[in-house]
Amino acid sequence: MTIIEVHSRLAVTTILYTVIMVAWGLFRYFRDRQIDSNYWGAIVISEVLVLIQAGIGVYLYISGIGHLDRGYMHILYGIVAVLAVPAVFLFTKGDDARRMNLIYGLVYLFQAGILIRSMVTG
Repeated sequence: MTIIEVHSRLAVTTILYTVIMVAWGLFRYFRDRQIDSNYWGAIVISEVLVLIQAGIGVYLYISGIGHLDRGYMHILYGIVAVLAVPAVFLFTKGDDARRMNLIYGLVYLFQAGILIRSMVTG
């Protein structure tokens, strides 16, 4: 398996995990639950997945192995995907209220769209 295949398969894994985070966040919101340690851990795992994906992408770009037709858009989507969840965490100051489930669920929905769009441009 080449590094490009790893990047591609990890992208699919990241998208699927992000969709699960959307469903889980919205489920928790409608069940009137606060964010607990399980969800915080899943948030950290999702960010680690995105960072690993971005790291492999940076390696592919610097080494010249991968070829992108619209590389600037692919890179922009990658940067947005990496920064989306930490930006929400900083903006909300780590609040764990019920409404944060809705906010994280919607941000993960946005991130899933960004990741899918990134695959299309890549």
